[in-house]
Amino acid sequence: MSNSVSRSSSLITPVLVTGCLITLVSFAIRASFGVFQIPIAEEFGWARAEFSLALAIQNLAWGIGQPIFGAIAEKIGERKAVVMGIGLYALGLVLSSMSVTPIGHQTWNWLIGFGIAGTGFGVILAIVGRAASPEHRSMAMAIATASGSAGQVIGAPIAEGLLSVMAWPSVFLIFAGAMLALLFLVPGLKAPQPAETTEIDESMGQILGRALRDPSFTLIFLGFFSCGYQLGFITSHFPALVTEMCGPIAPGSLLHGLGVTSTSALGAVAISLIGLANVAGTLLAGWAGNHFPKKYLLAGIYTGRTLFSALFILFPITPETVLLFSVGMGSLWLATVPLTSGLVGLIYGMRYMGTLYGLVFFSHQLGSFLGIWLGGRMYDAFGDYTLVWWVGIGIGAFSAIVHLPVRERPLPRPAAAA
Repeated sequence: MSNSVSRSSSLITPVLVTGCLITLVSFAIRASFGVFQIPIAEEFGWARAEFSLALAIQNLAWGIGQPIFGAIAEKIGERKAVVMGIGLYALGLVLSSMSVTPIGHQTWNWLIGFGIAGTGFGVILAIVGRAASPEHRSMAMAIATASGSAGQVIGAPIAEGLLSVMAWPSVFLIFAGAMLALLFLVPGLKAPQPAETTEIDESMGQILGRALRDPSFTLIFLGFFSCGYQLGFITSHFPALVTEMCGPIAPGSLLHGLGVTSTSALGAVAISLIGLANVAGTLLAGWAGNHFPKKYLLAGIYTGRTLFSALFILFPITPETVLLFSVGMGSLWLATVPLTSGLVGLIYGMRYMGTLYGLVFFSHQLGSFLGIWLGGRMYDAFGDYTLVWWVGIGIGAFSAIVHLPVRERPLPRPAAAA
């Protein structure tokens, strides 16, 4: 990694802008996959669990690939890691567009998942965090995270709009082209100095060993599981849940006047609205992370998610409650990411943050895998999503509690390395 580029004292830097654009496109496509749930299943007559398993595998591959791409970025360079991610992402989309069997989608979603790992938070946040000065680091990572939410705002509606005029394989090919266009942005990811000089003399193995022996790392790892469960399940199944379980949109209502006349369209709008609300929520979390203990903020976010989810399922599902839930959950959606990544950077340093955060993120993606797969399986077994929704509520309450004992201070370095 190059040492020739130093950190900027400004919050908005070329590295931040470039990272935001890459994350925006990557997450716009990722957030749209739930829109394809019903069209693909209906075209081939598949059970809901078949395509759900493909998306679950995608999220598992993302989790497995995150620490791998973090290590690649730290060993051979961030830009090379991102180029590899873009290539795998586009290849997976192209191959998926030609798949007509469940096993085909489930196979090629491994490539898509690794592609997301190479273009997502693990790599991009590490670059942005290293480029930012310490006083701007939490906010810079929040802005980069919010760009993923901005992608979610546009991703599902774009997919819904494209599906209204063309078949889903053509939409996948358009998305592959959008990913390849990101190659023109990669030169903007100029690597800053890797870390403070006090961190450089420790190897990756030493840092990893100390982190894995630290109880706080285990608590953070466990706590991030529910975030992945909730985000994975809602991104993949909420459009279908809204389509099938929501009451009708009344003629003459505001939604009807805005052109949202079906519950399928409302499902896409809900995902977009979650992303829109989260832009503000994530930026607020980034600001708060500079002023308040991150572990208490995380506990509060998971508590809020638990309450919003419980209230949503306890009341009749109507267009109004869908919108209220989308705004409430959206304000907390990715707010955990800058706080969790910031907590990892604070405790264990920025030198190998990409790899360490990647390991924590693996727990997140295990949760995503379970939420997506279990959603499909339980839907096929019970005909709705109620039980799997309550599982998510319980896991969210667990995460609110497990963050409280985390020791939020830099891990002392061994005397031999001091």
